[in-house]
Amino acid sequence: MDVRNCRSCGAMFQYNGYGPPMCANCRKKLDESFLKVRQYLKDNPDASINELAESAEVSIPQINQWIREERLIFSKNSSVQIPCESCGKMIRTGRYCKDCKDTMIHSLGGDKKGVVAEPQKPSGSSKARMRFLDH
Repeated sequence: MDVRNCRSCGAMFQYNGYGPPMCANCRKKLDESFLKVRQYLKDNPDASINELAESAEVSIPQINQWIREERLIFSKNSSVQIPCESCGKMIRTGRYCKDCKDTMIHSLGGDKKGVVAEPQKPSGSSKARMRFLDH
């Protein structure tokens, strides 16, 4: 059992092993704040980060985190941009710009365009079937 203190309110709770260490109450409040930000952004697509933070009473670093997680995406008309974590080029969502993503895919042996090869189909042999190991 992994018991931790909530990073927001300090209350003890049982940590489930993923995500930020937050109790259920604080996580619920954060989710409600996210919905407020998303709705405000939907109604005001040209809003700045400061406007978003004030409207939903959320910190600017929290909004930046949602942008990095690609939970918030801004229109082309929006002035909201964050720097690519690799080269510093300004982007609207995510962690990396398109050029850095392509470079990473290429360096990992993928197709430069980011297209993934289709999986191979099994041979037409009638002997091709699932096998189980006996213990």
